[in-house]
Amino acid sequence: MSLFTRRQVLLGGAAIVAVSAIGLPAFAQVADRPVKAAFVYVGPVGDFGWTYAHDQGRKYLEEKLGDKVQTSFVENVAEGPDAERVIRQLAQDGNDIVFATSFGFMNPTLKVAKQFPNVKFEHATGYQQAPNMGLYNSRFYQGRAVLGTIAGMMSKTGKAGYVASFPIPEVVMGINAFTLAARKVNPNFETQVVWVNSWYDPAKEAQATGALLDQGADVITQHTDSPGPLQEAEKRGAIAFGQAWDMTSFAPNAHMTAIVDQWGPYYVSRVNAVIDGSWKADNVWLGMKEGEVEMAPFNDKMPADVKAAAQKVVDETKAGTYEVFTGPIKDQSGAEKIAAGTVIPDADLLKMDWYVEGVRN
Repeated sequence: MSLFTRRQVLLGGAAIVAVSAIGLPAFAQVADRPVKAAFVYVGPVGDFGWTYAHDQGRKYLEEKLGDKVQTSFVENVAEGPDAERVIRQLAQDGNDIVFATSFGFMNPTLKVAKQFPNVKFEHATGYQQAPNMGLYNSRFYQGRAVLGTIAGMMSKTGKAGYVASFPIPEVVMGINAFTLAARKVNPNFETQVVWVNSWYDPAKEAQATGALLDQGADVITQHTDSPGPLQEAEKRGAIAFGQAWDMTSFAPNAHMTAIVDQWGPYYVSRVNAVIDGSWKADNVWLGMKEGEVEMAPFNDKMPADVKAAAQKVVDETKAGTYEVFTGPIKDQSGAEKIAAGTVIPDADLLKMDWYVEGVRN
C-alpha cells in the first residue's frame, strides 16, 4: 500500500521549494512596540530534540532582538483540533506572527490564517500556503547522509535500526538518504524501520530500539525526539545518533554525532521582516550551506577514517558537489527508480512516498 493511501496528508501538489516569495504584498510595519511572536510546539521544550531545537531558536531570537520582540510558546500541543484551538487563541491574543513547528499543524494553521488575515503565520515542514501563511523547512536529509556514511563504515552487522515517527515525506526522505549513504560504503547494508506513530514517546522509542537491536542491528538512528533510543543503545553497547540537537550527555559512549537544527537566524530574519514591513509569505528550504543544518561534534571513539569520510560529506554538501539523491537509485524491489546522473528534484523530494533498496519497513 502506498504512503499516499495511508496518509491523506500527502498530496501530489506538494509545494515547490527554494528561497522564493510568492509575490504577495508586504504587510504593514509594526511600530512603537515590540513584535509579539508566538511558537507552537508538538513536544515538551525539554525533549532535547526537535522542540528543544526550536526553543533554542526562540531564545536566540530574544537574545538578538532584545526589546524589539516579545516571545511566548505553548508546548505539548497535539496535532489536530487541539492545535487549531491553540493557534486561534494565539491570534486572538494579539500576536503579530505565529510559528507552527510541526507537520501536523499545517491544516489547523491554514484554517486559522484565513480567519485572521492581519496576523502572519509560518509553518514548518508543510506544503500549503496562504497570503499570510508562509513555509519554512530544513534539508535534514543532508545530515542523514552523514549519519549513513558513519553507519556504513562502523556497523559490523551491516544493519541499522531506524526508529521512525510517521510516514510523511520528511521522514521517508531521511530514511532513504541514510540508507543510500550507508550503501555507498557497504552495498549490502540494510535499514530496518520501526514506526512508533509518535513524535515523542520515550518509553515506546526505547522499546522499539530494543526490538531492533534484538533483530541484529548494531546501529540505531531515529526520527523521533526523545533520548530514549540513545539511552537504550548505550545500555546495549550499540552506536547511535541524536535527533535535532546534540544528545551526547544522554549516551556519551553510543552517541556518534547528531543533526543539529539551527533555527535561530531564520527566526531573527522573519521577525525583522515584520518590524520593517517587508514580510511576505515565503517558501524557504535551507540546509548545510546556509548553516541551518549542522552536525554535533563527532565522538572521540570514531576512527579517524570515519571522521574524515563524514566530514568530507559535510564539506562537499556545503560546496554543492555532493547530493545524496543522485542516480542511479533503485527502489525496494531492485528496479531502477532514478537514472544515473539524475538528481531528484526538490518538488519530488517533498512528496517522496517510496523507499530505496535496502530499506525494510
